[in-house]
Amino acid sequence: MSSDRTVSSVKVVVLADTHAPRRWKGASPRVAQCLGEADLILHAGDVCIRDVLDELSSYAPVLAVRGNNDGPDIAAWGAPDRLVTEIDGLTVGMVHDSGAATGRLPRMRRLFPDCDLVVFGHSHIPMNLSGDGLRIFNPGSPTDRRRQPRGTVGVLEVSGGRLVDAGIVPVT
Repeated sequence: MSSDRTVSSVKVVVLADTHAPRRWKGASPRVAQCLGEADLILHAGDVCIRDVLDELSSYAPVLAVRGNNDGPDIAAWGAPDRLVTEIDGLTVGMVHDSGAATGRLPRMRRLFPDCDLVVFGHSHIPMNLSGDGLRIFNPGSPTDRRRQPRGTVGVLEVSGGRLVDAGIVPVT
């Protein structure tokens, strides 16, 4: 007798620096497409207004941290300054501002010693970097690309305690 067991993964959409209402007027069609496929949404801060988190929650469960432009309403929604969570066995840390580029990877390892992945925002610069047993990931911004060629979000695939895939997706 054989047993067919389907191994499933968790699809996580990662956003940061939406800066509503000045920049975010609602999910653009490309962002909405990504969100529609999400099992979980992470927002790495600078949400700016609670309505964004409510909108994201209509797609999938949301975990968020506060950014330097987020006020008490974002904290009241449930967004702390730092967060550690587990996603299908993968330990994930979140913070908005990871500090200066120099020394970022070891600094994140010290700040989140037990994490496999750290998600952050603030710079609006997409980043997907590994070292010292840690992956650090910045999705960029879907709305305020600054000097980047495109607005972006991140998409992660997690399965059985492993980060199977981590990508930056252009949305503008």
